[in-house]
Amino acid sequence: MTLAGAARVARAYPTLLRVGFAEAVAYRAEMLVWMLATTMPLVSLALWSAVAAEAPVGRFTQARFGAYFLATLVVRQLTGSWLVWEMNQEIRGGALSGRLLKPIHPLLAYSAENLSALPLRAALSVPVALLALFAVDRGALAPGTMTAPRLAIFAFSLLGAWLINFLTMAIIGSLAFFVESSTAIFELWLVAFMLLSGYLLPLELFPPWLRAVTAVLPFRYTVAFPVETLIGLLGVGEALRELAVQWAFVAASAAGARFAWRAGIKRFGAFGG
Repeated sequence: MTLAGAARVARAYPTLLRVGFAEAVAYRAEMLVWMLATTMPLVSLALWSAVAAEAPVGRFTQARFGAYFLATLVVRQLTGSWLVWEMNQEIRGGALSGRLLKPIHPLLAYSAENLSALPLRAALSVPVALLALFAVDRGALAPGTMTAPRLAIFAFSLLGAWLINFLTMAIIGSLAFFVESSTAIFELWLVAFMLLSGYLLPLELFPPWLRAVTAVLPFRYTVAFPVETLIGLLGVGEALRELAVQWAFVAASAAGARFAWRAGIKRFGAFGG
């Protein structure tokens, strides 16, 4: 992107965010349904709290399970994206042609639409999680958890998690240029995400060999890493190392999304899209 192009994006992006927020408010019922569909951590909280009622599971007491899954709920709400479905619909229906005529890259426009919904998601999920977190035992959080360095790492990890999710969806969504629909491919990704990200249970409870597998896959860095940072399961030094790994995945995802988009657009244009 040229300097002039970057300046144009910087001027237009706040407007895109405002428009996206207005659309999110207009379709708040659909947004609420989507948010309620991502409350599986509350189910996991009930199940694992019952298990820990007899005795702690590793480092996880009932209170720590509560902190983990409440943090998971917030992280998932603040890092989720629906880009795959939007791209599939617009590529198949031809609506993408209108986006291509605009001076802003479509992926940047998509990102603004996704980010603009975050305030609504936060307004519902964060207060509920905070109230519940204050109600749990103080032993839920490791000593010295709420420090400025840890909170800063957590903030960057949230951004990294959102970028991995968004860019991965951009890669899979771009496959719709080549196949009738790429949502089936995304469903396979979603199954792997559910099992390997820490969304359904803490990765610490996995066997050592499976934990080693999750450490070299991107799923961990979309849920477990931010959550473990927030509730104090990772030391600051370890969290910084994992942050570097997470952003390496961000860079790889960005390169993959750029390649997939360019290849798809060539095919889209060749067929008169």
